Amino acid sequence: MQPPRPSNPDKNIVDRRKLPRNREVWSAVKRTRNRLATAGGDPRYIRELLVLHAKSIQSAAVAVPALVLVTAIGMLFLGYDRGVLLWSIVATLSYFALAFGARRLDRTPAHEIDADYWRNVLLAGHFLTGLTWSYFAFLHCSSCMPIDVLVAKAIVLLLAMAATAIVSYALNWSTLTAFAFPVLSFAIVALIAGLPLGYGLAVTIAAALGFFSFIARQLNASSVMLFTFRAEKDSLIAELETAKAHSDEARRRAEEANLAKSRFLASMSHELRTPLNAILGFSEVMAKEVLGPMSNASYLDYANDIHRSGAHLLNLINEILDLSRIEAGKHQLIEESVNLLDIAEDCVSMVRLRARNKDIRIEELYEKTLGSLWADERSVRQIILNLLSNAVKFTPRGGEIFVKVGWTASGGQYVSVRDNGPGIPEDEIPVVLSAFGQGSIAIKSAEQGTGLGLPIVQALIHMHGGRFDLRSRLREGTEALAMFPKARVEKATQADAVSQKLKPKVKLKEAV
Repeated sequence: MQPPRPSNPDKNIVDRRKLPRNREVWSAVKRTRNRLATAGGDPRYIRELLVLHAKSIQSAAVAVPALVLVTAIGMLFLGYDRGVLLWSIVATLSYFALAFGARRLDRTPAHEIDADYWRNVLLAGHFLTGLTWSYFAFLHCSSCMPIDVLVAKAIVLLLAMAATAIVSYALNWSTLTAFAFPVLSFAIVALIAGLPLGYGLAVTIAAALGFFSFIARQLNASSVMLFTFRAEKDSLIAELETAKAHSDEARRRAEEANLAKSRFLASMSHELRTPLNAILGFSEVMAKEVLGPMSNASYLDYANDIHRSGAHLLNLINEILDLSRIEAGKHQLIEESVNLLDIAEDCVSMVRLRARNKDIRIEELYEKTLGSLWADERSVRQIILNLLSNAVKFTPRGGEIFVKVGWTASGGQYVSVRDNGPGIPEDEIPVVLSAFGQGSIAIKSAEQGTGLGLPIVQALIHMHGGRFDLRSRLREGTEALAMFPKARVEKATQADAVSQKLKPKVKLKEAV
C-alpha cells in the first residue's frame, strides 16, 4: 500500500514515484505509433512514403526507358517485326507519364497531399507500364528460335522487375501491380510454345516476382521504421528543448530569488543596525553605571547580558550583510598598497586578549622580508580576523595557535592560521565552507557561531584572485590557508626578494 500523499505538496519537489508509470506510458505510445505506421494507418507516414516514391521515380526516370530502348534495338537487330517500335514508344511514354505524375506530387505541399488519391494515381501508372510489358511478352520473331526468344524475354522482364522493385519500394504493391499481368502473359506464351524450358522460365519469372515483391515490402518497412525513429528523435529533441527552457526559466527564477534574498538581507541588516546601536549604547551606559550606581546587582547583570547579546547580534548582522553584499555583486574592492605582515600583527593583537582569557598561546611565525601587496585592506583584515576568531573559538583551553605569514612557492603571499582544536571530519569540510554551515563536532565543543566566517573568507579571497584551503584532521586541529597570487605582489617587492636571495620558510603550492 502506497503512503498517502501530502494534501499540499511542494510544487518544486519531483514525485519520483511517477517515473516508472510515465516510462510505461511512453513505451505503450511508441509501440502503438509503430504499429499504426507499419500498418499504414498514419497519414503522415503515408504522405512521406508517397513523396519518397515520387522522388525515386524522378531520379530513375531514364533508367527503365533506357532498358526499353536497348531492348528494342536488339530485337530489331535479331529480326523482330516493327511492332517492337510501337512497343518501345508506348512503354517510354508510359514511364514518362508516371514520372510526370511523380513530379506533380513532389511539388504539391505536404499538407495538401490527398494520400488515397495519389496512391491510386501512382498504382494506375505502374499498372499502365505493366500493360506495355504484357505486350512485350507477346512480341513475335519469325526468324528466331522459340527458346532463344523466351530466354531473352525472361532476362529483360527480370531486369525490369528488379529495377521497379528498387525504385518503387516506397509504394506498397507497386511491383506486383506492374508485373502481375506481364508474368501471366509470359506464362501464356510459354504454354503456347510448348517447350519444357519455357515452363521452367515461367515458374522462375513468377518466383522472381514474389521475391522482388518481398524485397520491396521489406524496404518499405525499413523506410517506415526510419520515419518512426526520426519522428521519435524529433519528439525527444522537442522534449529536451522544452525541458531546457523550463530549466533555464527555473534557474532564472532561482537566481532572481537568490538576488532578492540577498538584497532583502542586506536591506534588513542595514535597517536593524540603527535600533541595535541604540540598544548597545544604552546597555553599555547602564553596565558601566555612567549615570550613577545601580542599587540592584541583578539589573547590572541584565545590562551586561543585553550588551553582550546585542554585540553578538550586531556581529551576526554584519556578517549577513557582508555575505549578502558579496552574493549580490555589490561588494567593491578598494585596492591599495598594503603590508600583509602589518595587518596580521594588528589582527593578532586584537584577539590576543580573548586568547589569553582562555589560556591560549598564539605563536607568530613571520617572514620579515614581506613587502607590499595590492589588495583591499579592509577585506584582508576581515579575512585574518575571521580565521583568528575561529581558531580562538574552537581551540580548547590551554591550546596553541600558530600564525604564519610568508611567501608561497610561486611568488605570492599567504596567511596560515593553525590550531590544535577538535578538528573537522573530512566529509564535513564542504559543509563548513557553505553559508551557515557548521561541523557537528565544532558545534558540540565550542560556542555557537553563525557559520558565515569561512564562506566570507573564501569569497573575499576569490575576489582577489587567490585561493583558500582548509585542512583538518579529527582530534588534531585545523589549518586555514589564505593565499594571494603572485600578480598582486608588487614587482619591486619581488625584485628585492630575488636580489637578497630570500628563501621562504614554508613553501605552499598555489593553484592561481
